[in-house]
Amino acid sequence: MRFIATLIMTMCWLLASSARAEAQLPPVVMELLKVSEHVYYVQGAPGTATQNHGFISNAAAIVTEEGVILFDTLGSPALAQLLLQKLQKITDKPVKKVIISHYHADHIYGLQVFKDQGAEIIAPAGAEEYINSDNAEALLASRRQDLAPWVNAETRLVKPDRYVEADEEIKLGGVTLKLIYNGKAHSDGDQSVLVEPDGVLLIGDLIFEGRIPYVGDANTKVWLERLQAMAAGKLNAMVPGHGPMSKNPQEVIQTTAKYIAFLREKMGKAVENMTPFEETYDATDWGDFIHLPAFDEANRRNAYQVYLSMEQESMSSPATSR
Repeated sequence: MRFIATLIMTMCWLLASSARAEAQLPPVVMELLKVSEHVYYVQGAPGTATQNHGFISNAAAIVTEEGVILFDTLGSPALAQLLLQKLQKITDKPVKKVIISHYHADHIYGLQVFKDQGAEIIAPAGAEEYINSDNAEALLASRRQDLAPWVNAETRLVKPDRYVEADEEIKLGGVTLKLIYNGKAHSDGDQSVLVEPDGVLLIGDLIFEGRIPYVGDANTKVWLERLQAMAAGKLNAMVPGHGPMSKNPQEVIQTTAKYIAFLREKMGKAVENMTPFEETYDATDWGDFIHLPAFDEANRRNAYQVYLSMEQESMSSPATSR
């Protein structure tokens, strides 16, 4: 009888522990979607950084016979834990490496879950500028309030084990990945991954599928160059940093490239002619892009950022320095 009572108590404790663990996970819909033989991804909902309990970005997993390589880790440790649960349903292999597309909060706050399990963290060179900035700590403090309890006092900024400064190959379990170093494009440092046997490109925030991209403090000159280079490759599918994956990668890439090129053309001419931003913006025909989601929220800000950056480019060009 004592054995049976002990067994019942143990089962009750396990059930209660499981319930507590589930309660600590954010109440979001997260589905692990298969892209190709080796590639899976989860898709965050459209919205700002603190909406949908912080689940607004994508993360991808390359599953091999020897282990898993992740591409980004979502916007909180709780979301990363939920991602891990989804992965454990399709493979018993550990997460060996985490490749970070760029150090923006909605892609990195889940890092500690996988770092604590021994995964190697690989980041693009340039990310150290954000990691060592006052803004990184200030934003984390802000998110501890805005995304509590999913981001809390135990959430920490995880530094990478190494930085990538050029294109390189990674092989695991018979699968070859090409790391594509994009430099300072969307952020201080960006990289993408091509899963070569599958022809799947994990492009990060160089693409915001189905909406106007967030330009922020991006270097749109480099960003445009990298998009144009990637559009020339042979691809079967692409997973963006935000939005659904695409089976027509070149078309999606060209759409974003067209928008960035248009911004640079219009704002560049305005800077060259010394036309004020407000006058330029109001006189520009935005008809090719006005139908895209987030146009009203993002376009004016994007245009102004590009206007300012084009001013800086013009001041640093050889023609103006003589």
